[in-house]
Amino acid sequence: MTAVIAIRPGIGHPQGQLAGAWRRKGLRAVGRARAVVRRRGRSDAGMTTAEYAVGTLAACALAAGLYKVVTSEAITGALTSMLERALHAT
Repeated sequence: MTAVIAIRPGIGHPQGQLAGAWRRKGLRAVGRARAVVRRRGRSDAGMTTAEYAVGTLAACALAAGLYKVVTSEAITGALTSMLERALHAT
């Protein structure tokens, strides 16, 4: 991503140096974040398994709800009539 910075002539830093300064600040922030992760260790090692379980449960509940809707009398009748009209259209 490239930032466009408007600098009045004679004030501030040239754009090349400014971009380098932003890049250095970003790299320092990444380094600090990695250090925090290293210090924290593996305190939530089982967290991904729980997240997958909740996601799987939610997906199954959504699938069951959609199955109930699609197999209902109203939807089945509407799909059947639509297919019959499409097949008998000339």
